[in-house]
Amino acid sequence: MSSAGMRVACIQMNSVAEREANLEQASLLLQQAASAGAELAVLPENFSLMGASPSDKQMLAEPQEQSTVLAFLSAQAITHRMAIVGGSTLLQGGQGKLRNACPVFTADGRMCAIYDKIHLFDVDLDGGESYCESATVVAGEYPCAVELGAFHVGLSICYDIRFPELYRHYADVGCDILCVVAAFTEQTGRAHWQTLLCARAIENQCYVLASAQWGGHADGRRTWGHSMIIDPWGEVIALQEEGTGVIMADLTSARITHIRNILPSLKHRKM
Repeated sequence: MSSAGMRVACIQMNSVAEREANLEQASLLLQQAASAGAELAVLPENFSLMGASPSDKQMLAEPQEQSTVLAFLSAQAITHRMAIVGGSTLLQGGQGKLRNACPVFTADGRMCAIYDKIHLFDVDLDGGESYCESATVVAGEYPCAVELGAFHVGLSICYDIRFPELYRHYADVGCDILCVVAAFTEQTGRAHWQTLLCARAIENQCYVLASAQWGGHADGRRTWGHSMIIDPWGEVIALQEEGTGVIMADLTSARITHIRNILPSLKHRKM
C-alpha cells in the first residue's frame, strides 16, 4: 500500500508446550500472511510456549541477547520482508523471575522495540479457575510505542486491555494503532474480550490489532481466540473466532483522520 496505508495480519495460534513445534506453526502462518501481502504481522501472547509447567518455563527462558525466539523472529522478518510484532515470549528477567516480553522487528530483521507486560494476571475466577502470573513474571514498568510505516503503534499484552489509562497514554503520544497480543481465558474472553477491544478503539479513535491464543493447552487452560481487527469507529473489520489462522485488513490514515474530524472527542477532553 501507499505510505498512508498498511496491510496488516493478525495470527491466531494454538500453541503447545514444545517450542520447536510452535516456531514451525508460526513460520507457516507468517508465510501465509506474507503471501497475502501483509506488511505487518502480529503474533499472539506466548506464541512460542504455552501450557508448560513453571519449572519448564524457567528452564527454557533465555537471556534477551541469546534468545532463540528473537533470532527466529528476526529471520522471519528478513525472509518475508515484513514487520512483525512478535506476540510475547518469556525471557530471563530480574528477581529470579521471567519477563513476558513483546518484541517488534522491522522488515530488515532489526528489533526496534520490546515491551514488557505491565499488568500481571493474578485472579481467582469462578469455577476454581485461578492464575498468579506474578509468581513467575516480573512486571514491566513502561509503555512502549514504535513507528512502523505511516503508523505509530502502541504495544500491550492481554490483561493490559482492562486498564484504559495505558491506551489513553498511547493516544496522547500520537499512536493510531493499538496492538493487543493475548491468551485470554475462555471464561473471561466470552464475557469481556470484544467489549474491551472495541472500547479501546472507540475511546482512542485508533485501529486495534488483537492476536490471540485459541483452544485447549497442555496445562488444562482454555483460551478464547476471536482474534480481530477493529477500526477507529469500533467496527470489527476482520475476525477469526476459532481455530488457527490469519486475518487481514488494509489500514489507512485517512480513516483515522476522518473519524477524528467528524467526532473530535480526543480534542474535547476536560481531564
